[in-house]
Amino acid sequence: MFSAQYIGNKTFNVQSGTAIPPGPGEVRLNVGYVGICGTDMHIYHGVMDARVSPPQIIGHEMSGVVAEIGQGVTNVALGDNVVVRPLDYCLECPACKAGHSHVCQNLKFMGIDTPGAFQSSWTVKARTLHKLPSNVSLKMGALVEPLAVACHDVSRARVSQNEDVIVIGGGPIGQLVALVAKAKGANVMISEVNDTRRQFAENNGIRTVDPINQDVIEQVNTWTNGKGADVVFEVSGVQAAVDVMTDIAAVRGRICMVAIHSQKPQVDLFKFFWKELELLGARVYEHEDFEHAISLIANESLDLAPFISSVNQLSNIGDAFKSMDGNPSGMKALVSLIEEVQ
Repeated sequence: MFSAQYIGNKTFNVQSGTAIPPGPGEVRLNVGYVGICGTDMHIYHGVMDARVSPPQIIGHEMSGVVAEIGQGVTNVALGDNVVVRPLDYCLECPACKAGHSHVCQNLKFMGIDTPGAFQSSWTVKARTLHKLPSNVSLKMGALVEPLAVACHDVSRARVSQNEDVIVIGGGPIGQLVALVAKAKGANVMISEVNDTRRQFAENNGIRTVDPINQDVIEQVNTWTNGKGADVVFEVSGVQAAVDVMTDIAAVRGRICMVAIHSQKPQVDLFKFFWKELELLGARVYEHEDFEHAISLIANESLDLAPFISSVNQLSNIGDAFKSMDGNPSGMKALVSLIEEVQ
């Protein structure tokens, strides 16, 4: 097998190793494709070294094939195409016992806190696996995880048909949130500063607003006939978005916080009182969000092919990360391990 270890300073070491046989309740996968996400880029830039503890195999947006099955595993069979829901939860803490294992109080995120998917052979717990239908390729399967994030966000915000939804931030997750909300029958707008990303949204049938050169509040009020947005997703992680989110929300609107802010933002709580707003947090995903994401791809409800910006082999993983570094037109770089598997 081959793996790519992040060793710090924007550097990976590709090396050979030994596949780990699955123990009871575990499955060994031949990894197919792995996507690079915003968290991976944060790791690449060194800001998460204390948590990741290099050298470490990172990566969590993946697809693969079941190659070996441990004792007691019944939910998958040899040769199944699968994706991994990369959450290792304890099942013992109050959050798990309440049915919220995705926000387990002892949660370990696979590919950050434990070894991840940038390896041709990955041994994981069978409970993390979701099977792909025959009409979903391994390449498309690598997009299930970020799509599941968007599915969870839209579910948390209770988006329904004909509601007016605005997404602040047109990066990969913001674009996917917009498409999932549109698939629910909502009217959707993205607020995004970058021309290329606004064009990407418009190519996917999403209206846009430029918060630098347009008055977002005025644009939203015109769009909604003065009502405001029923749902606002904050996906940008900047204070300016927090400043405007309460202004553009309708009376009794819902604001869903998706972004991770590097500093505690200042929030206009008076607007929450005045409009009876709701603020909802959305973190990662649950089992049903993965199943929903898979069904959206399988049913061709969404066309995710335009999201794939590039495909590189594991031996060129450094080029894949460089292609995403500071590149607003890059939505999703994939790393292929198909040759290494063979």
